[in-house]
Amino acid sequence: MTVEVVTFGCRLNAYESEAIKDRAREAQLRDAIVVNTCAVTGEAVRQSRQAIRRLKREQPSRRIIVTGCAAQTEPQTFAAMAEVDRVLGNGEKLTAEAYAGFAGEKIRVGAIPREIAIQAVDHFEGRTRAFLAVQNGCDHRCTFCIIPYGRGPSRSLGLGAVVAEARRIVDQGYAEIVLTGVDLTSYGADLPGAPGLGTLVRKILKLVPELKRLRLSSIDSIEADEGLMRAIAEEERLMPHFHLSAQSGDDLILKRMKRRHTRADTIAFCEEVRRHRPEAAFSADLIAGFPTESEAMFENSLALVDDAGLSQLHVFGFSSRAGTPAAKMPQLPRSLVKERGARLRARGEAARAMRLDAMKGSRHTILMERGGMGRTPCFTPVKFDAPYGSFLPLTITGRMGDQLTGVLQ
Repeated sequence: MTVEVVTFGCRLNAYESEAIKDRAREAQLRDAIVVNTCAVTGEAVRQSRQAIRRLKREQPSRRIIVTGCAAQTEPQTFAAMAEVDRVLGNGEKLTAEAYAGFAGEKIRVGAIPREIAIQAVDHFEGRTRAFLAVQNGCDHRCTFCIIPYGRGPSRSLGLGAVVAEARRIVDQGYAEIVLTGVDLTSYGADLPGAPGLGTLVRKILKLVPELKRLRLSSIDSIEADEGLMRAIAEEERLMPHFHLSAQSGDDLILKRMKRRHTRADTIAFCEEVRRHRPEAAFSADLIAGFPTESEAMFENSLALVDDAGLSQLHVFGFSSRAGTPAAKMPQLPRSLVKERGARLRARGEAARAMRLDAMKGSRHTILMERGGMGRTPCFTPVKFDAPYGSFLPLTITGRMGDQLTGVLQ
């Protein structure tokens, strides 16, 4: 029986889950399930624990290995679960040795590695695009966030190594690559000469001309320097969809979060990108119910959707994480946090519907995925029956729920 990997959280975790499959295969691991956890919220940890119990009930003969950020930050929580056979840290999970032999200690969680390494992943199951982790860790200390403790300080992969890996991925048949990291826009600050993310983007597109599409995962707009803005403006193969780590639309809450941007910064970034790429689409992470958030402050987050022109939201109801400064701040009632989260999600769904409706009659080249669905350059899903991996020019005719419909031009 093959090894199954269950993934929670970000695209970096998704990339590492593919590497985990390779490392487990190298170790000849059998009859096991690896749960790659997320620690971004208390709810994410709860969902991981719930999934572990369910997996053990459904497949009692299989061993369960728990890894990822939640395993790194609170290994004892998972080691105490009867269903769990081993707990691995974020460094250990990317080594074959960690999956070989189960005698001895139940917990293998060490210090975060000081360097980032290419995992040479050859497949991304069910995907037409490949992930490429070029950065890991974070040097910032937002008051709500425990991720720096699970991922360590910011560190970057060298330009040459990234280009070589991008070339190898394209040679494997992938037409699109998504650059990922914990704090992607901090890329290069720790490298000689401090090349920025914009420099990296231009190097990849120049030296790997066969790559048809390049995307960025979540970015921090305040770190978007002149080099990155120039790449956005001039590189047509850099896809015009940007997911922002906005977190709030209120300046006082942003200050209490220890974020480095203001609401005006988020709006200005979106406006500048649109000047260069009018077709650009923006999505954002937003937290509802942060400690001390008043109704007026929350309404500033609601208004940010229109003011910045966001068309999709990833909403988190605030979840206190032990050991973070925000956990010591005056907390809002859980019922209020949930209510605000629902209102923010509804606002995001309405904005998404408006954008989809506005795309009727426009023309786009879509990259086909599995299941009769493709993606526009702005990452909008389009329902269409065509071969997996093909590029097709479509005219948008309307939408079916959250997917566009189209016909060949």
